[in-house]
Amino acid sequence: MKFEESNVLQQLPKQFFASLVKKVNAKVATGADVINLGQGNPDQPTPDFIIKAMQEQTAIPANHKYSQFRGDPELKLAAANFYRREYGVTLDPDKEIAILGGSKIGLVELPFALLNPGDTMLLPDPGYPDYLSGVSLAQVKLALMTLREQDDFLPDYQTIKPEVVDAAKLMYLNYPNNPTGAVATPAFYQRTVEFAKANQIGVVQDFAYGAIGFDGHKPVSFLQTPGAKEVGIEMDTFSKSYNMAGWRIGFAAGNADMIEAINLIQDHLFVSVFPAIQKAAITALNSDQQSVHELVALYEKRRNQFFKAARAIGWEPYPSGGSFYAWMPTPAGYTSESFADLLLDKAAVAVAPGNGFGQGGEGFVRVGLLIDEPRFTEACHRIAKLHLFD
Repeated sequence: MKFEESNVLQQLPKQFFASLVKKVNAKVATGADVINLGQGNPDQPTPDFIIKAMQEQTAIPANHKYSQFRGDPELKLAAANFYRREYGVTLDPDKEIAILGGSKIGLVELPFALLNPGDTMLLPDPGYPDYLSGVSLAQVKLALMTLREQDDFLPDYQTIKPEVVDAAKLMYLNYPNNPTGAVATPAFYQRTVEFAKANQIGVVQDFAYGAIGFDGHKPVSFLQTPGAKEVGIEMDTFSKSYNMAGWRIGFAAGNADMIEAINLIQDHLFVSVFPAIQKAAITALNSDQQSVHELVALYEKRRNQFFKAARAIGWEPYPSGGSFYAWMPTPAGYTSESFADLLLDKAAVAVAPGNGFGQGGEGFVRVGLLIDEPRFTEACHRIAKLHLFD
């Protein structure tokens, strides 16, 4: 007996990262020493104090039971206190925070928690590919906001067609940005709030890389903007700040109606997150954040090392101000994909082609700052032998 996938599943977008990993693995299988700059998986371990908290909490029998459906109230309070301490933002832990099994869950589930089939949502182009999963599952219409280098990879709302603006009900942003490394400004967020209010569009700011800012600049939270909670929410995750990617824990904060929609759909899909993980997350949020500061310093050191090595061979990067990515232009005569394939084939250097993040990413490749510094120099030495930037 054969079971066919539903039409909804058949319409899901191709998993970009899966195809990238397949290419890299095939090259590794030939015996090549591949320098993988295409990954987005944090390479550092979770801090010891968080692991210790997890070990202690795992041994407590009460944590072996079902979680509370809407998350541990203590974790919600810790998240609210974190926002007050780090950003000066006041949040009601009961009504304005939702616990997530990783922020990806919130980003994918929100369209079918707030929109009806046929509604329109706005997504950045280039952008995180998994945003498209929510569009497909919710059966909503997609409109793209092209991010251009001349605008510092911030959307220009005046360039969106009026009919698209009229139809749009939800919009996603992501700063510090994946894949470009661009950062948002308070002025941009103020324009965003004004645009959202004027056009009745909900805003979701993906703050996955919120802790990672360079050159002495701390990334701005969308919720710091006057009126932000009236129009939207921010999604936060422990994956990047605390190297807890595999732990699958995050939270959403902001507009109470949007938070309730998240909670309601999760009432039906999940029984929250393993209690011990939530307790460890509380420990992370309540810490002095020294581990985060050290991690950011490491990423900035890596960025500077890679930029130095790339510039030495004539490969000029976009000056990323946050996240752990570098956004690099392709040389003349190459598409993003053909350039990435060439680097893997001839130099055993893996990068992520920009068009995997949308057509707006064509002409660039994404480099992850997730390997030791000497390997960046080695990667650029290999690329220099191809004489692409002479």
